[in-house]
Order: sequence, then structure tokens, then C-alpha cells
Amino acid sequence: MGESNIVIFSPKGSDLPLAASIASRLGVTLGEMTCGNFANKETEMTISTSVRNRDAYILQVMKDDPNDCIMELLMVCYALKTSCCRKVIGVVPYLPYSKQSKMRNRGSIPAKLMADLLCRAGLDHMLTMDLHSKEVQGFYDCPVDNLRASPFLIQYIQDRIPGYKDAVIVARHPGSAARANAFAERLQLNIAVLHGEHNQEDSEICDGRHSPPPARRSVRQRGFSECANNEMLVSLEDGMRSTPPTAHTAPFNSSLHRQISNQGLFDIPPPSLGLPTKVKKPLSIVGDVNERVCIIVEDIIDDATMLVQSAKILRNEGATSIYVVATHGLFAGDACKIIMESCIDEIIVTNTVPVEEKMKQCPKIKSVDISALLSEAVRRIHNGESMSYLFRNISLED
Repeated sequence: MGESNIVIFSPKGSDLPLAASIASRLGVTLGEMTCGNFANKETEMTISTSVRNRDAYILQVMKDDPNDCIMELLMVCYALKTSCCRKVIGVVPYLPYSKQSKMRNRGSIPAKLMADLLCRAGLDHMLTMDLHSKEVQGFYDCPVDNLRASPFLIQYIQDRIPGYKDAVIVARHPGSAARANAFAERLQLNIAVLHGEHNQEDSEICDGRHSPPPARRSVRQRGFSECANNEMLVSLEDGMRSTPPTAHTAPFNSSLHRQISNQGLFDIPPPSLGLPTKVKKPLSIVGDVNERVCIIVEDIIDDATMLVQSAKILRNEGATSIYVVATHGLFAGDACKIIMESCIDEIIVTNTVPVEEKMKQCPKIKSVDISALLSEAVRRIHNGESMSYLFRNISLED
């Protein structure tokens, strides 16, 4: 690929192995830029390579603080757009905040905010890999190509895991069962699912609320204890009860509530219907893992505590060896130490996030290079070719 109308920038520098590999495969050199911080921690960035009427690709990996990486990406996008760049394409293998795509209580939807910021900064196209929530693609006002790392991970399983033909693909929680099933179908293996009280990730807890619930207000007028043929009794000293109604609670009389409200006695919402309390069962396994090799399928490995707990349960159920395959290996906090002391035999991740230092801390971590996939995607985008070839034999659940 000629260098006349394409330039690749890496805010993390040319010493980043993934950036150097992609540039080498495409036959181009990385554009010159500097990115750092002032003494007050503000981000500064300077682009030294001319980008006028050229397609600029920004390879940004989450090597350090994700918030700093996002700020760098925003500033580079804006600088390239204002420098008469023809197109700005973001190559972000691991997209931060993609797990936060649902509203939680009175929170926000950070994934949507990220999309708005990047598009406003000048992004024309986004290239990423294995989004935690695929609906994030719809948050952007520009095209988003969500590549899949599953072919590389499956190839590693077939080449490097002994006895994989008798293995069981394991979903660590029901939410990842679809992805695990996609792996199992292509490897022609059985599937097992861990299910129970410790499976629900915090990121999946949401109530779809778009605004806070009505605040409970005090009764305007005290001393009222009986009304309308004694159909409802109200304790004005306690106000509205805080515990949910039981199954024996009398049905709510909406006409009576309107009558009371019209008389100015109350300014409170109707009581909610009585629903049974949600009780989770103890952690258990659906499927047979006894005397089998277990391969846990994940998309992101961040805090390894729950992963190690799941592996311990599999070992107690008779698993002979335990492997974990995932696309993004963040390994936050003491994850490397926890994994090293666990019963997990090996963890396989891609280099969407640099893991060289983590591999030194924990020899159980192995890395799969996906620079060939990213470079081919860049080539096809630049030449206006179809991307469907990169998604052949890949299901929607991958």
C-alpha cells in the first residue's frame, strides 16, 4: 500500500508492538506526533506530519488510564479534522466504556456519551473489536465495524490445547452463553453454563429508568384515619409504609385514591403492586464437566476474582484442566497474582490491550496476535472493499 494518501498515527508511540506490526504489514510508516502531559496533568498533543487530503488512521490502545486515552483520542481526532484531513478513522481494538451501555438507576449511558464526543470531535469511521454490547454500534453517527477475534482464538485452541476434542466450552454466566455456544458449535463441543447468585455482573444491573422515581412526600393534613366506607386505612404518623405490600394486601382502589387526592389530603403516588421477592439460587453448573478439559469463554477479563471462583467450582466438579480464552485482557489490580495462585492452567487473550508486562508477572497468560486482522481491515476500508470477507463463518453471537 502506497504512502501517498494514507497515514497512521499512534498516540502511544511507535514503540507499541501492535502499531509497528500494522504499519509493517501495510507497508507504511507511522506519522510523527507527540503526546504528553503538562505539569498540571492536562493533555498536550502535536502532529508533525502533513495530513492534508489524506486518510488518517488513529490506532489507540488502552495502555494506561482509559480516561487519558480517551482524551488523547478526542484531541487527535479534532486536530486531524481541523488540519484538512480527508477522513479520520479510529482504530480502537478495545473500546472503553462499552460495558456501560445500559442505564443503571439514576446514572447515565457512558457508551452513548463516548460516541457523541468522538463523532463531534471529527471521527468519520470507527474500527473496533468484540464490543461487550453490540448495540453500541448504533450509538455512533458514523459507520462502526466491529471485528471478531474468535477465529484466532479457535485456531489457538485447536493448535495449542491438548485434548480439546473432548473438552467442554463453559459460559461463566448465562449472559455469555450465546458467545460460548458459538465457540462450541464451530469446535463441535458440548457446552456447560455456570448459574447462580454470583453470576450477575454489576454492569448488567439496570432498571431502564430514564428519570428518578417520584419522591415520597409527607401528608399535607394529619388526623385523617378513615374515609369512604372504611375501604382504606392510612397511618398518618408513619406516612407511607416503606415495606412492599404482601400477597395478602387488599387490592388498590384507584377511585378512592383520586377522591383523597382531590380533597388535598395527600400528594403521594399510588402504592406499587405486591411482587414476589427475587431470590437467586446457589452457584451451580448446568452440564457435565467431570473428567473433562474446560474452556471458559469470555470477552473481557478485568477483575479476575469471579473468574477464579468459577474455575474453583469447575475443579471441584471434576474438571481435569481449565483454560480461559478472551479477546481483551485488562487484568486490573491484583489480577495477575490472583490468577497465578489459582487452579487455572492457562489464559489466552489477544493483544488488543498490551499484555507484555502482565505476561512477565504471570506466565499463565498467553497472547494471540491480531495485527493481521486489523491491518487487513484498514486496507479494505482504505480501498473501499467489502468487509464481509472478514466475517465469514462468524455468527451474530460471536
